[in-house]
Order: sequence, then C-alpha cells, then structure tokens
Amino acid sequence: MRFISRLRKDRRGLTLLELIIAMAIMAVLASAVLPMAEVTVKRSKEIELRRSLRMIRGAIDEYRADFDKASSREAGKPQFYTPAINETGYPEGLEDLVEGRDWGGMYPYKRKYLRRIPRDPFDRYDQGWGLRSYVDDPESTVWGGEDVYDVYSQSDSIALDGTPYSSW
Repeated sequence: MRFISRLRKDRRGLTLLELIIAMAIMAVLASAVLPMAEVTVKRSKEIELRRSLRMIRGAIDEYRADFDKASSREAGKPQFYTPAINETGYPEGLEDLVEGRDWGGMYPYKRKYLRRIPRDPFDRYDQGWGLRSYVDDPESTVWGGEDVYDVYSQSDSIALDGTPYSSW
C-alpha cells in the first residue's frame, strides 16, 4: 500500500495521451474560429468602404451646393461667382475637395470639404478611387476627366452580400 501511494505522489505531469487529446481539442476549436475571424475582418472593411464612399459623395454634393449658391442669380441675393460656360459645378478632381475653394467671397475663408481623401480599404494595388464625370455613363469604368461627379471602388472582389464592391 505504501508503494502505491508513493507512485501517485511522484506523478506530477500529463501523460502523452492527455497532451494529444488536449491539442486535438484546441485544433478543432481554432479551425472553427478562423473562418469567423476572416468574415469579421471583411465585414469591418466593408463598413469602412461604405463610410468612405458616403464621406466623399457627401463632400461632392456640398461642393455642388456651394457652386449653385455662389452662382445663383436670384433677385435680392448677390452673385458671388460667375461660372465658365462649360463648368458643371462639380470639382475637377478629388484634391479640390481637400484644397478647398474661395467662392468669390461667399465665405470669409477658403471652404474645404474634406480633411483628407479616405482610402479604399479593398485597394490592394494603390489604384485609388474610380471616378466618373457628369457626362459619363452611370456604370462607366472610364473617367471622362471633365469633373468628378461620382466615385467607386476599383476592387474586383465580391462583398458578403454577393454584390461587387465596384457597384456600391
């Protein structure tokens, strides 16, 4: 009896079988968690893409609203800006939204619309945003170059809902 109790006191570690079973359980749990983590990362990038598109498109709309306000010829309101004949009222490039514009004194400062141009989270090759001008077809992937009417992602990837990011 003393011999058996001495053997039990000397056993302090795990057996090889217990280690193998524990490692198998951890491998099964890790393989179940990994796909969920990938979906979570993609979902957060999609949220960032939607936010960036909304921010840029909102800035373009504000720019156009200021153009209309500055160049309007309503009775009793001053006209601050006289547009060129072929001017659409949209910025010539995304940099115009960051640099801002002086609307002929309509504001006491140069009005800026973005602090910086947000980046496309799915842009792996540094292509930047896809641009469409006012005269381009709504589904066009080639920019006419006259102005910036709309932006889109140039990514070829497919979203979690099955739509291509370039159609957002």
